[in-house]
Amino acid sequence: MAKLIINSYSEFEQYVGKELGTSEWLKITQDRINKFAEATLDYQWIHTDPEKAKAESPFKNTIAHGYLTVSILPYLWDQIMEVRNIRMLINYGIEKLKFNQPVVVDSEVRMKVKLASLVNLRGIAKAELKVVLEIKDCPKNAFEATVVFLYHFNN
Repeated sequence: MAKLIINSYSEFEQYVGKELGTSEWLKITQDRINKFAEATLDYQWIHTDPEKAKAESPFKNTIAHGYLTVSILPYLWDQIMEVRNIRMLINYGIEKLKFNQPVVVDSEVRMKVKLASLVNLRGIAKAELKVVLEIKDCPKNAFEATVVFLYHFNN
């Protein structure tokens, strides 16, 4: 699927209530998990010790940090949509984040996005995106959330 290009608030507004797209699959490797552990100082064994995880974890392997899966949202979002003619984009918040299923090492994930709402706040577009992070070949998704961005459009 081609990346959706938005050039103005009025173009963006046409997508309220609609699916915006789906990203490509991304493999969550042990190397990626270890680098996230280094960056966040979260070395819990369930993420970083494959031998112990195989022996003691109910998942029989290491799992990605929940916040690692959240941290890849900008990368996956960039595959789905590009908003042009803006001065600035602000990550405003994440609401109703619910982790549903751990992402086991070497799983592939992708993001599906729907534009839940778009509000014009004195020239700033507040976009609420319903996002779902799917796990390949798994009936449950990794998480669901409402991501809020502020787009400062040029006039």
